[in-house]
Parts: sequence; C-alpha cells; structure tokens
Amino acid sequence: MVRTAESNPNMYKMSRGRTETGAPNPIDVYIGQRIRIRRRLLGLSQEALSKKMGITFQQVQKYERGYNRIGASRLWDIMQILGVDANYFFMGMNEEISKQSPRNIILSENLEQVEQENPIKSDIMQDTDFIQLAQAYERIKDTQVGEYIRGLIFSISRYYREP
Repeated sequence: MVRTAESNPNMYKMSRGRTETGAPNPIDVYIGQRIRIRRRLLGLSQEALSKKMGITFQQVQKYERGYNRIGASRLWDIMQILGVDANYFFMGMNEEISKQSPRNIILSENLEQVEQENPIKSDIMQDTDFIQLAQAYERIKDTQVGEYIRGLIFSISRYYREP
C-alpha cells in the first residue's frame, strides 16, 4: 500500500522531511549538531557564523536545532566557512538516525519493493578512498612515475574479475 495524503494527513509534513508528529527529522537534527560542534571548535558564535553566511543568527539557531532544513547551496557555504567537506556532517551517524530519511519514512511500508524495482547503484566518484587516490595521483608531477603507477594498477586489476 502506497501512502497518500488521504491515508495520512501528516504526509505533507513527512514529504518536507518532518516526522509523522511534525518534529524535525533526526538527520537534520544530527547535521545541525555537527554544525554546532564545528562552530564551537572554531570559536565562532552563532552571530559570527550568521554574518559570514549573510543570514540572521536566528536562522543559524534553526539550522543547528534541525528546525529548518539546509539546502545544498547553503550547506556548501557552511562547508567553506567551517573548513570541512560534506562527509563531516554524516560521520558517526548511527543506523537508527540514518533510517529516518524522508524517503525511508514515506516509503516505509513498501521500501523493500521500491528498492528491488529501482536499485541504487554505487558511484565510484562518491567513494572517499577513490577520491583520495585520485587526488594523490594528481600530485605526482613526474609523468614517467605516473605511467608506472597506471601500469601497476592495470596489471593488478587483471587478476580481479567481476563475479
């Protein structure tokens, strides 16, 4: 059974990332806590962070408490100001919190079926180890050394086949 606004009056809130009770989504709360921790480590007040972002300190409070969701462009600004990458905001998140994504809440009754019909494929460009490897490779200035490294990787990879 797919949930609809008729079968669940709180569907609009849930589709906006809130829980069924209308409380902030635990993932948004967790990210807000990570912002607060980093801000404090840097010795920034909410007011100082808000000035750097061009918003009110009340908006920073709402972000830190998870009351307001953070859009991608705003998250980018926060990353730049706090000197962290996107992974920082999700590190250490426990499984119980991660299961509270809006997608999981809305599709909870038929999530398994949806995932089987539309599997999420892994993107190597999102793999942290791959990104670090590519960055390390880019730092190699000697082209001959770069060619040796590529050759080594290609040689090793021949021994590994997809199942």
